[in-house]
Amino acid sequence: MIEPGDPVKDISITEQTKIEEIFSQMANSGGFEARNLAEGLEILAAMIQDKDCLKFLSFVGAIVSTGNRGIIKDMIKREWFDVVLTTCGALDHDIARHFSHYKQGSFTMDDAQLADQNIHRLGNVLVPMESYGPLIEEKVQHILEDAYKEGRKEMSTAQITAEIGKRLGDDSFLYWAQKNNIPVIVPGIMDGAVGSQVWMFAQNHPDFKLNMIEDANFLSGLIFKAKKSGALMLGGGISKHHTLWWNQYRDGLDYAVYLTTAQEFDGSLSGALVREAISWGKVTQSAKQTTIHAEITTMLPFLYRALLAKIT
Repeated sequence: MIEPGDPVKDISITEQTKIEEIFSQMANSGGFEARNLAEGLEILAAMIQDKDCLKFLSFVGAIVSTGNRGIIKDMIKREWFDVVLTTCGALDHDIARHFSHYKQGSFTMDDAQLADQNIHRLGNVLVPMESYGPLIEEKVQHILEDAYKEGRKEMSTAQITAEIGKRLGDDSFLYWAQKNNIPVIVPGIMDGAVGSQVWMFAQNHPDFKLNMIEDANFLSGLIFKAKKSGALMLGGGISKHHTLWWNQYRDGLDYAVYLTTAQEFDGSLSGALVREAISWGKVTQSAKQTTIHAEITTMLPFLYRALLAKIT
């Protein structure tokens, strides 16, 4: 016998309504993603304030090309998370935007004309060539050379991202991660500009090694000691999967919030709902979990603001 829930209540908003009150009303509105978003807020607030919980933040690199880089940076600055898993693109954009500027564009621009003007298009964000490839090459080569001269001839991705963070400023999420001793691990680091520069550096320094095993050793050390674990996963791909993969070794996440536009009909990892991970032992059966079907840059600012109101 299925027991229906509470009555659906209309949302009422006035000029004095606070954002946390809006989320509270969304929880009782009956539909559709509004309830998932409100549940996600409650789960994240509980996770962040749980002192026994090892907290993961995973995100796709593309959002660092947008203004949401500031929210990623602020969450890390506030030490809401203990470890970050991301893609190489996040490193690329963090470096590029610290030393230069991206420009606003549109999805409908003429890409052939942009190519003639040495401008890359990332959705509706424009990336001037001089702000990306050559700049990242120069900065990363200097960073690796300095580390090499200090005797660092073997480095994990967490060590590389920390070295980069030391040389950026307070607008950078990598800067705050190394300042707060929060490791940033990039399991697919070779798939991007920074990774290519690591490879180029190794061509000229044959005794330099990228040690991915050390990243695995570090993650295993965290996971096997964790009393509980939780994650905010922004977008899918390798950063989401790596978060889930490692948490299966402790019987799964106890808190899990996933924000995505991907659909599950094609069987992809990016489209898989959090609940599917329960069947793999990557999320516990009793976990507080939800999947929010929404575009990250649209929803994250409101979720972050509501979290600020809830977390003391």
